Amino acid sequence: MPDLNFQVEGAEAIAFAASPLLAFKLHITNANAEEPIHSVALRCQIQIEVTRRRYSPQDQERLLDLFGEPERWGQTLRNMLWTHANTVVPPFTGSTIVDLQVPCTFDFNVAAAKYFYGVEDGEVPLNLMFSGTVFYANDEGNLQVTQIPWDKESRYRLPVSAWREMMEIYYPNSAWLCLRQDVFDRLYQYKVKRGIPTWEQALEKLLKDEE
Repeated sequence: MPDLNFQVEGAEAIAFAASPLLAFKLHITNANAEEPIHSVALRCQIQIEVTRRRYSPQDQERLLDLFGEPERWGQTLRNMLWTHANTVVPPFTGSTIVDLQVPCTFDFNVAAAKYFYGVEDGEVPLNLMFSGTVFYANDEGNLQVTQIPWDKESRYRLPVSAWREMMEIYYPNSAWLCLRQDVFDRLYQYKVKRGIPTWEQALEKLLKDEE
């Protein structure tokens, strides 16, 4: 019976996709090196282990919206779910390397996006937890099916630079902000009534009026 182990060996941005994607280079090894694996329907849950890194004063200021005042971080810092990802692993024997493509978002209503934006440098500690279905051949060559247990994990420290480089590819010098329809309507009317040509200038004027 297969006993698969997983290790992330790197991550890089995928250019020219429809939306931001990071490809994690996933090394999969079967404890029984001679056992043919027909395929794996692999599922992965990725958590950010926020307590496993240090935060500069600048980080703390940018993460205020997410975790509150630094004095409360002993209570507010908890591992957070980043995302789920799936892939189909093609046939292999012994070991293989596949790309686990992870969708990313720059929507600041999502906690993970706030976190990645909030840390300026260093690494983001991740825990990848695997499950799924393994299709393999037994000693007689018959197709068999087994499940990957949830205790199969791999830790990886994602460079913050990899996230920032990916977002620069897809949203150069930009950020996305999702608004309620009624708030957008009010902002649109503000922009139109004052003859302001761009959204940036409308927001800059609002911010200046608040100073």
